[in-house]
Amino acid sequence: MMNKLPLLVAGLLLSVGALAGSADQISVHDPYVRLAPPNAPATGAFMVIRNGGSQDVKLVKADNPLSRVTELHNHINEGGVMKMRPVPSVDIKAGGEAVLKPGSLHVMLIDLKAPMKEGDMVPITLTFDDGSSKQVEAKVVRPVPVEQEQKH
Repeated sequence: MMNKLPLLVAGLLLSVGALAGSADQISVHDPYVRLAPPNAPATGAFMVIRNGGSQDVKLVKADNPLSRVTELHNHINEGGVMKMRPVPSVDIKAGGEAVLKPGSLHVMLIDLKAPMKEGDMVPITLTFDDGSSKQVEAKVVRPVPVEQEQKH
């Protein structure tokens, strides 16, 4: 009787490869979380997400263990007033990038479970439209004036 172990291993490797999917083509640069003021219920996470693949990818979810709710957000101009609004996804074009920065697209950490300290690392799991995911470590940094932060 033939040993079926090599077939089983090959099948498992194919399954793991399928789970990796878009995440394999994605690289994340300069992830950070803005240090929230004492007793603040929420803060934002920012990063540059690059797609090295030949297919467009959508970031559809973000999660982290330090807040009860994590949402993808954007700032929109509503009647001359800038407001934050949840968005269903963030597009990352093939060969392109999505820049998550203050005053624009970002990851919102809502209902923080405990205060963060400058220098803490926040694990953020990014999930893409094909079900694949990538975890990044975002450093908690003290806020700087917006004009300096834009260059971050």
